[in-house]
Amino acid sequence: MTVEQPDRRPRPTRHRGPVVLRGGEPAQNQGSTTDQRLLDLRGPTDWVHTDPWRVLRIQSEFVEGFGLLAELPRAVSVFGSARTPRDHPHYAAGVAIGAALAQAGYAVITGGGPGAMEAANRGASEAGGLSVGLGIELPFEQDLNEWVDVGIAFRYFFVRKTMFVKYAQAFVILPGGFGTLDELFEALTLVQTRKVTRFPVILFGTEYWAGLLAWIRTTLADTGTINAADLDLITVTDDLGEVMAVIQAADAARRAGDGGGGMQHVPNQQGPLEA
Repeated sequence: MTVEQPDRRPRPTRHRGPVVLRGGEPAQNQGSTTDQRLLDLRGPTDWVHTDPWRVLRIQSEFVEGFGLLAELPRAVSVFGSARTPRDHPHYAAGVAIGAALAQAGYAVITGGGPGAMEAANRGASEAGGLSVGLGIELPFEQDLNEWVDVGIAFRYFFVRKTMFVKYAQAFVILPGGFGTLDELFEALTLVQTRKVTRFPVILFGTEYWAGLLAWIRTTLADTGTINAADLDLITVTDDLGEVMAVIQAADAARRAGDGGGGMQHVPNQQGPLEA
């Protein structure tokens, strides 16, 4: 299944500092990123004159992010590869997931980039939902995708990660690379250590994730570096109905005051997603 490409005109873009309302200008290529300049080794005394002032910039990013997202409705963060082509089944799956979340009343949060992120933003936007993009400054220029309604461009990965978790009720993770895996294991660590509760982590695409799950089961669990029960923190599915059922069950439990521990497995309510 492929997704038809519409004749879409750019929407007006408004800026409020790093906050982007509907779009955004490409990040200026400075030859390095803010994260890189923070973490790079410098001369023996240079840090005395630069790093303390960076604390204020980091603080300002938290303030901007909290201010932008404080009144966000219930939301789900969707991750996946920026390299997913628009004619790929994974892209079609992202559109379907974004639309289903919007129709259920959830805002959709992505990294604001192309590929699978664009797909989820597009599905939410076309379904009339709120489409949010949390971008990141990179060495190469990358604008927020055209389906983002409200966005912000972060300088620091750790600030951006906080926003993904703080304002979401769940993570849905489409096939992706290192960045996607980073978000996956960050979320699993937070759920495992009870830093967040009733927080489903859903891997969409059983064939893609099968090797990773087999390694977790036969290496990590079998050698005791994780508990066997930790495998229950992950739902792996090709079924859009199961995605929504798991998210809504955790949401209902949270609203009822049940903090829980992470995942509750819910039987499928719809047929498998055709992608």
